[in-house]
Amino acid sequence: MKKAVLAAVTAAAVAAAALIPSGPAVQAAETATHSAPRGFGSALSSVEQPSWQTNASVNALAVAGDLVFAGGLFTRVRPPGKARGVGDVARKYFVVLNRTTGVPTRFAPSVNGPVWSVAASPDGRRVVIGGDFTVVDGVPRSRVAMFDVATGKLVAGWDPVVNYRVAALKVTASTVYLGGSFGAVDKVGRARLAAVALSTGALLPWNPGADDDVHAIEVSTDGTRVFVGGGFTTIGGRDQHALAMLNARTGAVLSMPAAAAIPPKSEECDSRVKDLEVQGNKVFASNAGTNSMECYDGVLAADSGTGKLLWQSKCLGATEAIVAIGNWLYKGSHAHDCSADGEFPDKTGMHHLLVYSTITGKLGPWFPNTDAGGTTLVGPLAFASGGNDLWAGGDFTAVNGKPQEGLTRFNGVPGGAAPARPAAPKLASARPNKVTIAFSTVLDRDNLTLTYLVYRGTTRIGSWSRTSNSWTKPAVTSVTDSGLTSGQTLSYHVEVSDGRNVSKSAAATVRVR
Repeated sequence: MKKAVLAAVTAAAVAAAALIPSGPAVQAAETATHSAPRGFGSALSSVEQPSWQTNASVNALAVAGDLVFAGGLFTRVRPPGKARGVGDVARKYFVVLNRTTGVPTRFAPSVNGPVWSVAASPDGRRVVIGGDFTVVDGVPRSRVAMFDVATGKLVAGWDPVVNYRVAALKVTASTVYLGGSFGAVDKVGRARLAAVALSTGALLPWNPGADDDVHAIEVSTDGTRVFVGGGFTTIGGRDQHALAMLNARTGAVLSMPAAAAIPPKSEECDSRVKDLEVQGNKVFASNAGTNSMECYDGVLAADSGTGKLLWQSKCLGATEAIVAIGNWLYKGSHAHDCSADGEFPDKTGMHHLLVYSTITGKLGPWFPNTDAGGTTLVGPLAFASGGNDLWAGGDFTAVNGKPQEGLTRFNGVPGGAAPARPAAPKLASARPNKVTIAFSTVLDRDNLTLTYLVYRGTTRIGSWSRTSNSWTKPAVTSVTDSGLTSGQTLSYHVEVSDGRNVSKSAAATVRVR
């Protein structure tokens, strides 16, 4: 599934994966604040880091130790910044990259069909892929296969036979949970959900059954509950739409009150859970709605023990991927209208990458962006993290306005994005011995609140803290520089700081009255 799997990878695995104011008095129209500047506000910088890219969609990602596993519809991969066909190498439907460098490794299995899900075992020794394929490395493997990470080879004898697509995977210390569109495993009826033994691949009795596709599977931190997301309206013989909590041993349906926050399926709205994330005592679910522009596309947080709703975001614009890092929940979507949450209204452009507080569900300060260059019109489709980074896959062709297809990554390296360059201040001297300076707010992809410093020549005359975002008009602050000498010509400029980076405006001059 489109998840992060945090695991320690063995030394052998790493070895096998070789890397292919002072001055006159200042009077402000608003009260100046003098708080210390801040760095970027979320866990990650919004500046993309170099990674190889693909020639088609990345649908699934997982991380284990220093390796990143990506599956999808692509057939070739190439270096960052290169056009299709330049410096590329074959990697059909599945590629393994070095997490530090973003470069493909020698772990390069041959897969004969699309990969829709990837997951690693908790110890990082095994990685499982699911999809539409029937042959891996020349050996029959029906829609699911397991690799030994240290050797890059198929695990011999682990060969469940699934009769249709495997779109969701979750691996625990003993079990591999499967979800998708299938109806049988090893010729035994299993309606879109099944479990097999991690050690042998043998089919297990766990058999809740769902009446429509399963897109995501997660397991509670204590391993006793399985969370399932998809388009189903019944599961385990009970009426339950899109989101369910199951007993990990028996498959029995458990109470999940938060599921009631997802509108029931109708001709006007079919909202499906596309991704799940568990962090501590919380489970997060993301939805994509169809049939109507007003269908629920949001994200919710629930207590992973009781299933009670904790918070819900109702942004419109299908949410395909989520991952939690620290106190932040990152999401991949084509959000275009978050007015229901008191955030940006419609017609402000597509926001394909956003972050929420895991505690409050409020939008946070992280605004990188991709395009939606592929057929889904979403852009990001899959996330994974090793705890201090974010890998994003999808069918985008650009990241932060630069060409980058299918795959990108972000991390917390100090620096982040610099504030946009401010315009030169507007100056006037309508009263004797005084100059009025007006400056506008700018945007920063890592911060909402920035510090604005106004200089006369090299003398700083004041600093102001201002908050801005991309969906409101720039705010204008007017300040007055007093005690000046009549007749002299003075130069002023503005500097904007996020605590790490400073952007400087051009200078403007004025003759003091």
